[in-house]
Amino acid sequence: MTADTAASEQLEETELKRTITGRLLFFYVLGDVLGSGIYVLVGAVAAAVGGAFWIAFAIGISVATLTGLAYAELVTKYPRAAGASLYVNKAFHNPALTFLVTIAMLSASFAAAGSLATGFSGYFAELWEGPPALLIGLLFIVGLTVVNFIGITESVLANLVMTVVEIVGLAIVIVVGVVVVAKGDADFGVLGEFSPAEDQGTILAIVSGVALGFFAMTGFENAANIAEECTEPRRTFPKALIGGMVGAGLIYVAVSVASALSLPIPELAESDAPLLDVVESGVLPLPAGVITIVFALIAMTAITNTTLVAVVTQSRILYGMANEDVVPGVFAKLHSGRKSPWVGLVFSALVVSGLLVAGAILNETGIGVDLITRLAAVTVVLLLFVYAMVIVSALRLRGQDESDATYRANTPLLLLGIVGNLGLLAYVVHDDPASLIWCGALLALGVVLFVLELTFGKDDRPEGYDRGDLSLKV
Repeated sequence: MTADTAASEQLEETELKRTITGRLLFFYVLGDVLGSGIYVLVGAVAAAVGGAFWIAFAIGISVATLTGLAYAELVTKYPRAAGASLYVNKAFHNPALTFLVTIAMLSASFAAAGSLATGFSGYFAELWEGPPALLIGLLFIVGLTVVNFIGITESVLANLVMTVVEIVGLAIVIVVGVVVVAKGDADFGVLGEFSPAEDQGTILAIVSGVALGFFAMTGFENAANIAEECTEPRRTFPKALIGGMVGAGLIYVAVSVASALSLPIPELAESDAPLLDVVESGVLPLPAGVITIVFALIAMTAITNTTLVAVVTQSRILYGMANEDVVPGVFAKLHSGRKSPWVGLVFSALVVSGLLVAGAILNETGIGVDLITRLAAVTVVLLLFVYAMVIVSALRLRGQDESDATYRANTPLLLLGIVGNLGLLAYVVHDDPASLIWCGALLALGVVLFVLELTFGKDDRPEGYDRGDLSLKV
């Protein structure tokens, strides 16, 4: 850490490199929230809600931002790796609960990476149909693991570049909407139309749309896992996190409005690549072939960006919780030169690759599995549980470890965030109960890690302290 950083914030010593500035953190959050979900989920949300589907995206990002307030408060108290697991452990001092949150967070990240890798293979096929989709997905995960091994600074800079690319793609969609309005062809009435399914009312249709699109709202939680690598986390994190989420929300709403004004809702709802169809609607004077190639590349960049952050998250969670005696200590090993948690990176790549192989095997045996939507649902189920626990932890830790530099979120907003997360969780589980089977399989892998730590972990704690007691670390 530099002398200037030490002077402005009293930070704990860490073996990780503190190289991430507030500006880089803002783009890290913005890029991860924008991610790739918006490129594939617009049609599904439009089908659930109707022309007013922009409301679902606005509500979804609002619920996510309420959780972001809790993360911002907790990071200014505990600017260390491990994120949600750290906060729950500090709040409850319950090893079993800490373990559950840790593995839920890890499992969500694994599932998200598997879903995104599968999506990457699909877009890659638009450019070259030769290689098997499974091979492309596996090489994709290996490549991102190597990038992260090289170093966190390089990973965040790569994230910044890819964020710019994906914003350009979404900006093109917004431009299409602006042109439609300028030509006088826009029917603004469609923005207030709802077309729920026969067994749903308007409110339930909106909830369904929020649940479908919530995968596109996630990702902000990953920023907490690199707090230990930020130069001034207490000063920059709240602004960067909330600013990135609000920015992403505004872009989502603008893209939704532009899409609704540019294409008939039934056509948008039936599309497998809705934003590509918006750009190919004939508004822009570009050849269809060029648009297909450009948007396939942009979508692949967006997917790469989101998955890169997931890879960063997985290894940092394992690193942080190994230091808290929750998972085996081998995950705390750093490469002597690159200072990257290489054991966690290798393990994470193997788990995600296993999900891809499992999906391929199930499809080969005739058990049809849409790996993208299945793993996206698993991600949402696990993260909604984690989000609720983080907010509860923030409230429970009020008055502890606070200083003048501590950010404090609005309490009623945090309570509203708990209600929002649990309500969405109940709906997603009711709508897709099979997702619980996949959740259980990933959590079972976590049980193995925890048992290994309990059985073989070195017990060097003073008498009277529980495993993972954070008072030993602060």
